[in-house]
Amino acid sequence: MTSLQVGDKAPAINSIDENGNPITLTQFKGKKIILYFYPKDDTPGCTKEACSFRDSYAVLQKKGFVVLGVSVDTEKKHQKFIQKYELNFPLIADTDKKVVNDYGVWGLKKFMGREYMGTNRVTFIIDEKGKIEHIITKVDTENSAQQLLDLYK
Repeated sequence: MTSLQVGDKAPAINSIDENGNPITLTQFKGKKIILYFYPKDDTPGCTKEACSFRDSYAVLQKKGFVVLGVSVDTEKKHQKFIQKYELNFPLIADTDKKVVNDYGVWGLKKFMGREYMGTNRVTFIIDEKGKIEHIITKVDTENSAQQLLDLYK
């Protein structure tokens, strides 16, 4: 799992979104960033997590948050996922695995007795100055937005 800790400077992101547009953390300077890593578009847990953020997006925006999802899926897969579930925030297409590696969320996973390499589900909250404010490693996929909002009550 990630070696990053609360208080660390968030690693820079120089990647692309679902439309092939450049996306960096510095674009969102002055806002809190919800940077959530998920294994794969259009799978049950990942869909629940994305829809949780979608459904709470207005509340999150009012509190000064920007939501960015990250997986190693392609731009095209992200576009389909966004359209199918009417997602209202960008998804980073990390096909070269640079972002997942920089954040330490790419690693060994186990599912049904099988071991493989993949993206671990982790959410980072990055403050307005680019420092990691919270790290959620036990993500409640169905209630991920509320789980995050509960940290700021």
